[in-house]
Amino acid sequence: MTLVLATRNPGKIKEIRETLSGLGLAFRTLSDFPDISEIHEDGTTFQENAKKKALTVARATGLPALADDSGLEVDALGGAPGVRSARFAGEGADDLSNNRKLLDLLRDVPPERRTARFRCALALAFPDGRVYTVEGTCEGRIVEDPAGEGGFGYDPLFLVLEEGRTFAQMTREEKNRISHRGRALSKLRELLSQIVISPKKVSELGAIVRRS
Repeated sequence: MTLVLATRNPGKIKEIRETLSGLGLAFRTLSDFPDISEIHEDGTTFQENAKKKALTVARATGLPALADDSGLEVDALGGAPGVRSARFAGEGADDLSNNRKLLDLLRDVPPERRTARFRCALALAFPDGRVYTVEGTCEGRIVEDPAGEGGFGYDPLFLVLEEGRTFAQMTREEKNRISHRGRALSKLRELLSQIVISPKKVSELGAIVRRS
């Protein structure tokens, strides 16, 4: 089965390909379909945005499409940046600008109140309109100074408490094992393995995946 990854983000593409390896899937990305314009993420939840992107790409390409919407929820900021994580510092903002704004807003917040979580919603859509969604989360805390050279986005600021390290201080394999996207992809991997082997078995996964 050929699966279109509805993103041009190289970090996300690497994580998804590595986690879903071994299923006999062929991957394509939005870079293979330059005629597909940027999809406006106007949903109020990660799931809404993921479903919109996946359906749009599946219908445009005629192939199954996988989209994710993920971001950071900081308790002291009422859940912000949330669905605006990628553009927290404004449209077209880069990782450095977003990180700087987050640290500025939390400057006077003590460590015990800097709790946060990464949340990921994945949507698998088919050209006929079927959509399956899964979610994953990872709890942590926002550090006062960036730490680590790996990852992308808010990874240098997100401390995973049980690991005592930020995502940016972990290898890709370590991060994929415990991250919000890794946990969502683990659920999706089980769904995809059933689809590849026998599409009829998808209905048996109700406890794992929600169909919309």
